[in-house]
Amino acid sequence: MASAVEQLASNGSWGAFSKATELKQRILFVLGALLIYRLGTYIPVPGIDPHIWNEIFDQKAGGILDMFNLFSGGALARMTIFALNIMPYISASIIMQLAAAMVPSIEAMKKEGELGRMKINQYTRYLTVVLATVQAYGLAVGLENLQGATGSAVIDPGLFFRVSTVITIVGGTVFLMWLGEQITARGIGNGISLIIFAGIVAELPRAFASTLELGRQGQFSFIGLALIFLGIIGVVAFIVFMERAHRRVVVQYPKRQMANGMAQGDTNHIPLKLNTAGVIPPIFASSLLLLPLTIVGFSGSDGGEFTATISRYLQNGTITYMILYGALVTFFCFFYTAIVFNPEENADMLRKNGGFIPGIRPGKSTADHLDHIMTRITTVGALYLVFICLLPEFMISKYSLPFYFGGTSLLIVVSVTLDTVGQVQSHLIAHQYEGLIKKSNLRNSRRNKRKGRA
Repeated sequence: MASAVEQLASNGSWGAFSKATELKQRILFVLGALLIYRLGTYIPVPGIDPHIWNEIFDQKAGGILDMFNLFSGGALARMTIFALNIMPYISASIIMQLAAAMVPSIEAMKKEGELGRMKINQYTRYLTVVLATVQAYGLAVGLENLQGATGSAVIDPGLFFRVSTVITIVGGTVFLMWLGEQITARGIGNGISLIIFAGIVAELPRAFASTLELGRQGQFSFIGLALIFLGIIGVVAFIVFMERAHRRVVVQYPKRQMANGMAQGDTNHIPLKLNTAGVIPPIFASSLLLLPLTIVGFSGSDGGEFTATISRYLQNGTITYMILYGALVTFFCFFYTAIVFNPEENADMLRKNGGFIPGIRPGKSTADHLDHIMTRITTVGALYLVFICLLPEFMISKYSLPFYFGGTSLLIVVSVTLDTVGQVQSHLIAHQYEGLIKKSNLRNSRRNKRKGRA
């Protein structure tokens, strides 16, 4: 939100912002909601010994727990009521998107318009509760199996602990889901994205402090630290450029007969984003790679030679891990893009509206042309995602950096910031148009009054 205000000040829109009362109220609502979320990340789950849990979490670090802890803003490391954060809702949303592309009944529901969207949202909420319940129960059972140097992480294991933990964590997830919907409806930006954004940003100061501490201890020189922070700025600029990049496909509409004669044909374009899949491929890829080791760690057993082999080859920074990570990111990039963008549907929509791509016949030829374009730009987008995701892995393994200055976390931060700034500017433009309309109506009323007196 601070970056949005800075951009408004730089482009001369601060005067309009100071007069936009509704926009200020929306921003204040977002800040208040995020403050409530941050307070919830410090309310612990009952029945957990915090000292033993912190000791165990430090031992299990390096798996999928680190990624979930990053998204939850440290709530998982503190084992609070928001330990699962909003991740079950994101998983449910992705599952419903996949189902809409594969199940005919849900696909038909999606085409019903606003009513169908409301039904899908309701099913997504139900599925979120189911997923959160399963994950919370698995977390409760896993906590009972964990032993620290001074005892168990759970003070009193048993059925009561499992039930209370499930109710507490599921309640926290449902509350965050409701809070995200309220932010979307009454605030600025996408509420779910802003909650994840707040969790990631809250952990960044600690990561920067750890890096500066390493510099103070002599592991990095002043020039090395300067290069690291310049590299971070360069990566952010590169992500902004790539996230805004898109291919414009020119669409032409034929001339239409109007009341006053022949009207000129309209020319428009279809903006195809370079990174259509967003942050879904890195999240899925890292989850699949880190999940086996995390399950073994929570089971409380060493797993034998097979587990030791997997652990050796899937450790962060190894060549095997990087190759598999890059391959999975590429696969999910193409897979998810194929789900969210259907060339046949877009070609059929153009044909129904009378539009066509110059030089391309409507129908199947248009669909093939769009599919060809999407394949090429998705290839570039996949290479971009692989570079952004593997860069921090290389820096951590090579220079032992204590935080991810790229990858999924930075993608989310930059994407949410761009989206929020865009929505703030849209509200400002709408407010300026409302002011112009009011002034125009006032002039017309005064003109009519003068004419009446005359």
